[in-house]
Amino acid sequence: MEENRENAPVEDEILSIIRNRDNQTIREELDNYHDNDIAEALTKLEKADRIRLYRILGDERVSDIFAYIDDVSDYLEELGLEKAADVIENMDADDAVDVLEEIDDEETREQIIALMETDATEDINLIRSYDSDLVGSMMTTNYVSIPRSSSVKEAMRSLVRQAGKHDNINTIYVFDENNSYYGAIELRDLIVARPDTPLESIISTGYPSVNANEKIEDVMEELRAYAEDSLPVVDDEHRIIGVITSTDLVEAVDDAMSEDYAKLAGLSEESDIDEKVSESMKKRLPWLLLLLLLALGVSGVVSIFENVVKEIAIIVSFQSLILDMAGNVGTQSLGVTIRLLMDEEISKKEKLGFVFKEVRVGATVGLLLGLMSFAFVGVYMHFLKDAPWWYGFAISGCVGAALLLSMVISSFMGAATPMLLQKMKVDPAVASGPLITTLNDLVAVVSYYGLVNVFLLGILGL
Repeated sequence: MEENRENAPVEDEILSIIRNRDNQTIREELDNYHDNDIAEALTKLEKADRIRLYRILGDERVSDIFAYIDDVSDYLEELGLEKAADVIENMDADDAVDVLEEIDDEETREQIIALMETDATEDINLIRSYDSDLVGSMMTTNYVSIPRSSSVKEAMRSLVRQAGKHDNINTIYVFDENNSYYGAIELRDLIVARPDTPLESIISTGYPSVNANEKIEDVMEELRAYAEDSLPVVDDEHRIIGVITSTDLVEAVDDAMSEDYAKLAGLSEESDIDEKVSESMKKRLPWLLLLLLLALGVSGVVSIFENVVKEIAIIVSFQSLILDMAGNVGTQSLGVTIRLLMDEEISKKEKLGFVFKEVRVGATVGLLLGLMSFAFVGVYMHFLKDAPWWYGFAISGCVGAALLLSMVISSFMGAATPMLLQKMKVDPAVASGPLITTLNDLVAVVSYYGLVNVFLLGILGL
C-alpha cells in the first residue's frame, strides 16, 4: 500500500485527499504538500469542491496557493469580492499586483482593492506606480529592516516581530538615522553574534542595492552577478522601499528570454495561446511586408542570372544547399552576438575582435563543408547524372566555393548587423533575425550564380 502511494503522482494523491476526507483531515494532510502541487490539483477539481477547499484551508493558505495559478481571475470569481480581497491582501505585494492585473474588469479590480486593508493597498499601489520595464515594478515589500542604532538584542527582537508578517528573512536590511539604506546583515551572522557584539561589526556596508527607477534590462547582469537571495530596492532618496528576490530575478530573466525569442522571430512581443488572429497579424504583418520587399529583391537578383540557369540547368538543384548552409551559419553568429551585446561594458575593440573571430569560424567551417560538398557533388554528378568527371567536378567546384564564400560573408553579417543596428539605436533583437535570414539568401544567391557565371560560363565556356 505504501509502495503504491510513493509511485502515485502527487496530484492524484492530493485530489484523493480532498475528495475522500473530512475537513479536519484535509487541512492536516495538505500541510504536507507544497502549494504549487496543490495549485495543480486545484485546477482539476469541480467548482463545488474548490469552494469547499477554500473554506477549509483559510485565506492565508489559499493566497499562497493562488500565487502559483495562471489565469487566477477565474478562481477569484468563485470567492466573491470580499473573500477575494482577503486572499489577495495576504499575498506578497508583487504577487498581489500580478493577480490584480489578470482581472480584466477594471471596476471589479478597483472594488477588490477598496475592500483591502490600508497597508496592503499602499504596498500594491507603490508597485503599480512603476512602469513594467522599471525595477520597482518587480520588487516585493516582503523584507525585514532594522535601524543602525539597534543593539544585537534589539535587532533580534525586531526580526522576530517582523517575521510574523515577512518571511523573507535570510538578509536583514539596515537603515541609518536619515532612513537611508546603510547595509545588510546575514541572518546567520545575527544569530551567532553575542548580545554585547556591536551591531556595526556585522553590517555589510558594501552590500549592493538597485534604484527602483532603473530599467530592468539595464541592471539584469548586475543582479545576476551578485547571486544573492535578495537585493534591496531604494528610491531616489536612497530609502529602502522593497527588495528583489532570486525568484523575481528568475521570472525577469524568463520574461526577457521570451521577449527576445519573439523579437528574433520579428515580432514586437510574444504571442499568447488565446490571442485573436487579428492581434497576431498586427504583430507579424509589418515585418513580413518589409521582408516581402527584400525577398522580391532576392528574386530580382536571381532573374539577372537567368541566362546562367538556361545554359546549365543542373545548378538549380544545389541552390537550396547554399542558401540553407549560409542561413544556418549566419543565424549561429547572430545568436552568439545578441548574447554578447547584453554585456554593455564590452569595448569597441572587443566587438571588432569578436566579428573577426566569427569570420574565421565561418571560413574554417565553410572550407571543411565546401571540400565535402566538392567531393560529394562531383561523385553524384558522375554516377547519378552520367556527367564526365571533369564536368561533374567543375559543377561541384562552384558549389564548394560558393558555400565557402557565402558562409564567410554570412558569418560576418550575422555578427556585424546587430552591432550596426545597436549603433543606430535600433533594438538588434527585433530587426536582426528576419533581416539576417533574407540578407543571407541574397548573399548566397549572388555568390553561387556569380561564381557559376564567371567560372563555368566565362572561363570554361560550358
